[in-house]
Amino acid sequence: MAKEKYVYFFGEKSAEGDGSMKELLGGKGAGLAEMTKIGLPVPAGFTITTEVCDLYYKNKKQYPASLADEVAKNLKKLEKTTGKKLGDPADPLLVSVRSGAAVSMPGMMETILNLGLTDASVEGLAKKTGNRRFALDAYRRFIMMYGSTAMGINREKFDHAFHQVKENLTRARLKAKKEVKIGDTDVNEEELSSLIKDFKALYKKEIKKEFPQDPVEQLWGAIGAVFGSWMADKAVTYRKVEHLVGVKGTAVNVVQMVFGNKGDTSGTGVCFTRDPNTGENTFYGDYLFNAQGEDVVAGIRTPIKLSDFEKSDPAAYKQLLAVRKTLETHYKEMQDLEFTVEEGKLYMLQCRTGKRSPGAAFRIAVDMVNEKLITKEQALSRIKSSDIEGIFYPAIDKSQTAELKAAFIVQGIDAVPGAACGKVYFSAEKAEEAAADGTKVILVRKETSPEDVGGMHAAQGILTATGGKTSHAAVVARGWGKCCIVGCEKLDIDYAKKTFTANGKTVKEGDFITLDGSNGNVYQGELKLVSPKLPESYKTIMEWADKIRTLKVRTNADTPYDAKRARELGAEGIGLCRTEHMFFDTEERILAIREMIIADTSDARKKALAKLLPFQTKDFEGIFKAMDGHGVTIRLIDPPLHEFVPHDEAGQKALAKAVNVPFETVRSRVEKLHEANPMLGHRGCRLAITYPEILEMQVTAIMTAACNVAKKGIKVLPEIMIPLVIDAKELAILERLTRAAADAVIAKKAVPVKYLVGTMIETPRAALLADEIAHVAEFFSFGTNDLTQMTLGMSRDDAGKFLPDYVDEHKAAVFAKDPFQSLDVNGVGLLVESGIELGRSVRAGLKVGICGEHGGDSASVKFCYAAGMDYVSASPFRVPIARLAAAQAVIEEAQKSAAPLKAARGPKKGAATAKKGTTAKKTTTAKAAPKKAAKAKPETASKAPATAKKAPKAKPKAPGKAQAKTVKTVKK
Repeated sequence: MAKEKYVYFFGEKSAEGDGSMKELLGGKGAGLAEMTKIGLPVPAGFTITTEVCDLYYKNKKQYPASLADEVAKNLKKLEKTTGKKLGDPADPLLVSVRSGAAVSMPGMMETILNLGLTDASVEGLAKKTGNRRFALDAYRRFIMMYGSTAMGINREKFDHAFHQVKENLTRARLKAKKEVKIGDTDVNEEELSSLIKDFKALYKKEIKKEFPQDPVEQLWGAIGAVFGSWMADKAVTYRKVEHLVGVKGTAVNVVQMVFGNKGDTSGTGVCFTRDPNTGENTFYGDYLFNAQGEDVVAGIRTPIKLSDFEKSDPAAYKQLLAVRKTLETHYKEMQDLEFTVEEGKLYMLQCRTGKRSPGAAFRIAVDMVNEKLITKEQALSRIKSSDIEGIFYPAIDKSQTAELKAAFIVQGIDAVPGAACGKVYFSAEKAEEAAADGTKVILVRKETSPEDVGGMHAAQGILTATGGKTSHAAVVARGWGKCCIVGCEKLDIDYAKKTFTANGKTVKEGDFITLDGSNGNVYQGELKLVSPKLPESYKTIMEWADKIRTLKVRTNADTPYDAKRARELGAEGIGLCRTEHMFFDTEERILAIREMIIADTSDARKKALAKLLPFQTKDFEGIFKAMDGHGVTIRLIDPPLHEFVPHDEAGQKALAKAVNVPFETVRSRVEKLHEANPMLGHRGCRLAITYPEILEMQVTAIMTAACNVAKKGIKVLPEIMIPLVIDAKELAILERLTRAAADAVIAKKAVPVKYLVGTMIETPRAALLADEIAHVAEFFSFGTNDLTQMTLGMSRDDAGKFLPDYVDEHKAAVFAKDPFQSLDVNGVGLLVESGIELGRSVRAGLKVGICGEHGGDSASVKFCYAAGMDYVSASPFRVPIARLAAAQAVIEEAQKSAAPLKAARGPKKGAATAKKGTTAKKTTTAKAAPKKAAKAKPETASKAPATAKKAPKAKPKAPGKAQAKTVKTVKK
């Protein structure tokens, strides 16, 4: 068995690794190896792999047995390559020890420079270079870095000691006035010698040992510090925020030092091969003369722009310009570079894919296609969901640094990105009133409910003390593209006093606050926002995506305004129109629905519902017009009735007075509506079973609107969806009622409007009995919000208290991502696949889509494509994300099969394919869909025949698209 290799060498234009080995060598190590191989000026060195970091933590911070020998051998190789020896008192080899994970984590882990300096070797360096000040400056930096990073001494103590030297010695020597700032480069040799003594004394005081004079001991201390930084709080937090899971750890890069602090012909810099803010094809970056790498990022001194560097040192700049061109051509991607110039000679210390603003991401992708560096498919693959989100939402102007620091109040969960400013209001009513007067409003609630929809819609942004990223507030706000921060647990809201307090700061109703939905920060006052502007490159990217994708993208929209906005964003229909949201639009509407709820006879309920009929009809007309020939799936009433009634005494008395019934009648009725677990209670189709008049009114409104709009020559495609079904018999009862009401309107209007009747598959039982249900339903829409809740047995509104542990890779790590944000393909996904296959086994042309929040999640959209769906439906502002993901799914399928893109458009009808985005799993149909005893099918008016015997299994019919596939997988 071959011995495990833990260390990879690079130098003299050859390397044992290359740029494809990021997982093993980390991004920095892979970049150094690749740059070495293509002939760029890179100092020699070696990389200790991420595998060592992984084993280090798995084995109680013990290194693999063979690591010490490998490091020693590679150190000797480095000494031979450089002609110098670590610790040599005459001509010492100095090295940097730097981190580098497979994914970029800028500033999150540690670096130590100038390692190998000792009391003896610093004198050798001074003599060899003829520059004693440079040698002493390098030594003081090393002691400070090693002491703070490897040994845990508070960095501020070193900074304080340096400050004392500058103030007490340097200022006196220079006779500088108090207001003149003393810089690091002002400190001379004698003062640096004094500082080094102070640093070594500080080290001894803190560590109880002398500063190490053995360079090998220094090296292992530094290696340990880098590995230790992988689990530092800031690194762990960064990985959580960035959702970085499954990353083994950091590599350690030991590299020959090159010096930017040798004087005015030396320096260090950081640059991007294109402008990371705008995407413009211009060289962008900062440079510091007579400095080392940390000085640029630490902000110790003000750097100069690259344009000024060109003027000051044209020869070195010309070298850098050549490297820029080489790397962009080689990687075919914008690069983030770190470099040092030592006495006029350029050395490259790092290259990695550069982080960029959302707008820049689009421009760079399009420009590189136009420059023939990459293909359109590669351009599409590089755009992320966050890039699309970022160009739509307003943002806080980050230039107001001092104001941001002073105004900060508290941080919550960043549910919807962007930013919003407005006056605080604690009730939806007050928020609506203020907004009607032209006031910008921020709605602040402990939590939100459907009753708050009016205030939420009126608000610029929403802030809640509870909930997670898929709570009511988050889901609704996301649909409207409103900035939203939830789960702000430090928020102490007092509705009576109309105040909230957090971290010692109190905000009253009517005070301005600013929300930053990109990081969850809440600020006092009205901070400056930057308005979004869609770049032309965004439109170009989306046009390319639409030409490639085959999966349709619809939207979740409840109003004509939402529908129109979604069409502008590329929606091809409505996959979910929630009729109950319309009830809250006006006082007249909410009063009518409440009157219906309080009524105790069918006639009284019908009378109240008749008041709602014209409102709903008008709403549907607006939606059908906005969709103009695209399908519109309208879900009948779903929430439990208790959500529509007031629960406070004053509200109940007002309702009693308005509908002319005794207060006790209202109070009693509201109490009877109370349920211990309303999400599993009297809601969805169960309401229609009990109160069929609600269904009749809604269907009448839908079909009346459809006929009215069709008369005007506009094509309408209504799809009536019955929610929360658990059985074919239940659905058949409601399907008959639906068709009776719909056909009556069509006959009365004499307009031949075609319509479909289908159901939401949102209970596990419905997914398991999908073949029986498909005898009745003409389409399926998977409601994965509820399907996830019921399959996992977790409430999406309450799971935020413990779900982070289930996602944390260092705790339970049950899920890679929050299953309410990204579909649980290994669990819920099996039910979805089974439901599709079973449904199409009896109704070959069954239309299938998804309308949960997952319809706007990139990974979930790709799963839906692989599972064979016809469309996904997303909130309006997530429609572009779904469009992009659908195109990426086709591209990724082509890459995996190594087939030409056109061949990826779909397998032959009935072909089985492996599920995308998952590991091999159990066969869907073998376990998820066992054969059931033959049972009589419910009578139905549907076109599918109702028979006593189950229809023979047919291969799922592909509707001419790549997404129509039977998905089967095999367990490992």
